[in-house]
Amino acid sequence: MIHLNVWAEGSVEEKVQRLLKTWEMEIVHKADPNELKTMDPNKFTISVNGRKGLTPAESAKLGGSYNIFLQTSLPENVRLYNPDDETFESSQNLFRSIFLRGFAIEILHVYSGSPGIVYKFRHWGYMDAPFKGHAPTGQLIELFGIGTFELDKESNKIIKAEMFFDRGELLGGLVKGESNVASTCPFMK
Repeated sequence: MIHLNVWAEGSVEEKVQRLLKTWEMEIVHKADPNELKTMDPNKFTISVNGRKGLTPAESAKLGGSYNIFLQTSLPENVRLYNPDDETFESSQNLFRSIFLRGFAIEILHVYSGSPGIVYKFRHWGYMDAPFKGHAPTGQLIELFGIGTFELDKESNKIIKAEMFFDRGELLGGLVKGESNVASTCPFMK
């Protein structure tokens, strides 16, 4: 599956996809909460895979979007990516270098519309550079999940976002390339 869905202009799917893409751009690229157009920084929280909802300030302390989305309870010695060791800058540099052609996001299905939006998404790109000692494969890397947005009824801005996905879909694809470092997996030693 490589194509992007092109939804009819004005359809619920097109509106949700536009909102998702703009929101994703803002959380990845804008550090100043006052610059956010899609969400209310005073009310907004984000939670991933049922974890505690985080405010923009708490998200910033974790080092931004990749570190929020890739939080894990795995022991540190078996983590393919350790958000505790990454900063906003290091995580951005790492993932931008891996996905030189971009890491697109699209809506696959909208289950309910505003103000309680529920949707299925796909995030995808091609692995063009090494990841943590693993050679690039050039292969398509895909991540599928379910997301929700709760919109403020007056401002129509996002006040709550929830994402549910298997982070292993992304990280597993990034370690398929030949490794030039010893395995950190305790079962492979």
